Formats: sequence, C-alpha cells, structure tokens
Amino acid sequence: MSIREVIYLSQEDVIAAGGLDMAKCIEAVEEAMACHSRGDAVLPSKTVVRWGDALSEATQGRINAMPGYLGGKVDMAGIKWIGSNPMNPQKYNLPRASGILILNDPETKLPLAIMDTTIISAMRTGAAGGLGVKYLSRADSRIMGIIGAGVQARTQAMAAAVVRPALEKILIFDIVPEHAESWCREMQKKLGISCLAARSAEEAVRESCFFVTVTTAHEPIIKADWIRPGQTFIHMAGYEDELAVVQKADKIVVDSWVEIKHRALQTLYLAYEKGMISDSDIDAEIGEIIIGRKKGRETDEEFIYYNTVGMGIEDIAFGGWIYGEAKKKSIGVRLPLWQKPLWV
Repeated sequence: MSIREVIYLSQEDVIAAGGLDMAKCIEAVEEAMACHSRGDAVLPSKTVVRWGDALSEATQGRINAMPGYLGGKVDMAGIKWIGSNPMNPQKYNLPRASGILILNDPETKLPLAIMDTTIISAMRTGAAGGLGVKYLSRADSRIMGIIGAGVQARTQAMAAAVVRPALEKILIFDIVPEHAESWCREMQKKLGISCLAARSAEEAVRESCFFVTVTTAHEPIIKADWIRPGQTFIHMAGYEDELAVVQKADKIVVDSWVEIKHRALQTLYLAYEKGMISDSDIDAEIGEIIIGRKKGRETDEEFIYYNTVGMGIEDIAFGGWIYGEAKKKSIGVRLPLWQKPLWV
C-alpha cells in the first residue's frame, strides 16, 4: 500500500489559499445550508466542554467539537475542534477563539487535511450572517448596524458588503468606545464604506436597515421599542435582546432550529422555553429559503428575526474549498500518516 499523507495548513497557509475570500466563503456556506435543508448532510449536535454551567462560558470559556458530513458539491466529512475564552485578548493577547479543522475522505474515512480554523470559523460565521442579509433584508438597504466591535464584527461587515454592494454606511457600537473607533478606522479603509462609531446601541439599531449583534453579553441589549418595520435582525450570539423582540417579529428564520434548541442559550430558545413561542412559530430555516422551498422577505414592512447558532458543516464547506485551493497551489506541509500500515 502506498504512503498516506495529510496536508497541514497553518493560518498563514489558509489565508494564502483564499481564506479571506468572503465571496467564496458565502458561496460555500450557502451550499452547506442548501444541503442541510435537502437532507444531503450529516449533522450530529455539537459537544460542549465547559468548566461549570452555561454562564461560566462568559469568563472561563468552552471548547466545542463540531463534526459532520456535507454532500452536494462538497462531498467531505470533518470535525472542527474550537476553543473560546473571552479573557484571552485582555489577559494573554491571544484571539478569543482558536482551533483546528480536520477533513476526512467520506469514502475511505482517512484524514486528508489538518488546518488552523481560526480564520475559517470567523469567516463562515460572517458568511452565515451575510446570507441572512442577502435573503431577508430589504433590497434597498443602505445602512448596517453592528453591536460589538470584535473579530465577528469584521466578518459580518465583510459579508454584508458582498451581498449588499450598495451599502453606504455602517454604524457600530461597543461598550468600549475606543474599540468602535479603531474598528471604524480599520474597516472603512478595508471596505471603502463610511464607518461611524454610534453613541449608543439604540442609535445603531434605530438608524439601520438591518443590524447584527456579535457580543458575549448574557443580558439583553436590544429593546423591542427600538425596532422599526422593515428591519432585519441578524442574531449571532447569546442572550442579547429582550424576549419581546422575538414576539415582535413578523417572521422568524434560523439556520437549524434543532441545534438552537440543543445549545439552549440564545434568546430565541429562552422564548421557546418560557412558552412565548412554539415550534410552529419558526417560519423557515435559511436553507429552505435558499432552495426555494420557503419564502424569505415578502414585503418591505416585515420585521424579520434571523437566528444562527453555527453548524460544523459550514466549516467543512469552506475548509473543503480551501483544501482544494491549497492542493492546486501546492500550499501547506505534507505529513505522513504511515509508510505502510502496521495492521490491515
């Protein structure tokens, strides 16, 4: 039997292979969402390793294991193993989230690649939000609001700029004003879009056509009376909005309702747990809208609530594309699994 190898891709290798190409990332994640809704994917629920109860994640962090298989154009299996510690930036000058992605051949089940997934994870989360903007925001949207000026704010803005090229302004609020101001300087230069630090979360929400929350908050920030008809709320994190915001929605769209209930931390789940909404109140999964099974935005007056929890198949989709590009460009380090297997 011939030598078996895996390709190792560092973060620099991932970037060299196209890891910052948001348009390609959106294309990959869109395929993942479509496959999920067509039943052409295997998605075990994520396993969470934490040091305490759910609230401990805010200070002690967690590690997630997110396996899956994706069919369609991807035909790849894999697992993301990603740790997250909110204290890392301040305490250690390290990213909050970091991890690896392992890709496996779905036929032989042998590993094909091991790669840094810090960039992949951030990009695919931005792409998931971008799909909400693409299918659920008004076509004439010109102003984006963002709450939280961290890594995720960068990729959410990158994705919005791809799917809404006529975007004119981004209003961002962070509890540390200096973070919002430095974010604006960086992203205005990168995107060529006017970026302004909002004076409050309320301003960022009220003035926007669509807005996204990307914080580590465990207390509501967004209030129901800030919401205007026609807006789209891209909810990416935990308990960031009043339960009344959910009740105000004309349409609720998710990435996976099963996984949102499994994670049991986001506002939408809390509303469900309290009996304020039921399974029948979930109008669609975004993949169902992508494949045309259900409708996205139908009127300019709808307030649409879009909630994502994140799925490992998104990482596999984008990581699979990066793996293909790395092979084409001879990027990465080849590591032998064996010269000859000891036992067959």
